[in-house]
Amino acid sequence: MKSLQKVSKFLSNQTSAVVIAVAIITFFVPSLMGWVNHMMFLDMVGNKFTSQSIIIGVIMFSMGLTLTTQDFKILAQRPLDICIGAAAQYLVMPFLAFSLTKLLHLPDAIALGLILVGCCPGGVSSNIMSYLCGGDVAFSVGMTTVSTMLSPIMTPLMVSLLAGGTHIKLSALPMFVSIIETVILPIALGFVLNYLFGKSKTFSELQNLMPGVAVLGLACVVGGVISSQGANFFASGVVIFVAVLLHNSLGYLLGYGVGVLTGMNVAKRRTISIEVGMQNAGLATNLATTTAQFANTPESAVICAVSCVWHSISGTLLAGVFARFDQKGVEKEREEKIFG
Repeated sequence: MKSLQKVSKFLSNQTSAVVIAVAIITFFVPSLMGWVNHMMFLDMVGNKFTSQSIIIGVIMFSMGLTLTTQDFKILAQRPLDICIGAAAQYLVMPFLAFSLTKLLHLPDAIALGLILVGCCPGGVSSNIMSYLCGGDVAFSVGMTTVSTMLSPIMTPLMVSLLAGGTHIKLSALPMFVSIIETVILPIALGFVLNYLFGKSKTFSELQNLMPGVAVLGLACVVGGVISSQGANFFASGVVIFVAVLLHNSLGYLLGYGVGVLTGMNVAKRRTISIEVGMQNAGLATNLATTTAQFANTPESAVICAVSCVWHSISGTLLAGVFARFDQKGVEKEREEKIFG
């Protein structure tokens, strides 16, 4: 068990390296991750339930296993911060995505994909990034939890609202059902199990494996989207990469700005920056490839897939930059003590 826990810690510390490695290998050998896109059945509203849906559910389940009643008490103790974070999540990224679709004159289907990414909740891996950069982990978990819990309502609502300019009609119901199936139910199951067995030593040891499971799941999701959409990455031109880079980078910047404007400390500024900028693009890709409403816009999945890969990479890079600032600060203090 200890060996597995060490592997889990290694994977969580090397998230970007693992994701990049899987992405590169899958790009050249797409069949390696073809199983991720295997359709298992259709749900009651016509959405495809695939192996990818199961993987997303496992990632969400692993997040649920880390949630305790104490986490919800923390949310209750700092409601203003969480409200600010949730508001930023569902205002900054959706409207930023909408603005970029107009600025870059993106084709309707690709514009829809970027808007979908912007309207999804924060990514699960953002909690890991917040930990690595000295952010406020409890605040990160709180933001991710609340934005995810709101996603069955807010994601379909915001996509339906903002996608009106793309001339593509959408129904909120299929997205609502998909998010309930792949996000809310697994999180709820994980939370209940943690509530019932959280004091068990064996269960606690299993919990320590969950970060690694989440990283492997994320890598499989990325590999799956590369397998199905990798050949189309460059077919749509450089504009997709520009759109994803701007959306993600400006999200980090504006998120940090929200933290500054609302008087948050440095740890919370870093956290809200990462939470706002790092969307759950894996969920967006899953929605774009499995939800019945997107069946006629396959190009939407391409920009979601690119976002899925890039957000995982950029989040780790930003966490590294923040950590480097801290290291420089420590070195400066040490020099001042030595040289006066």
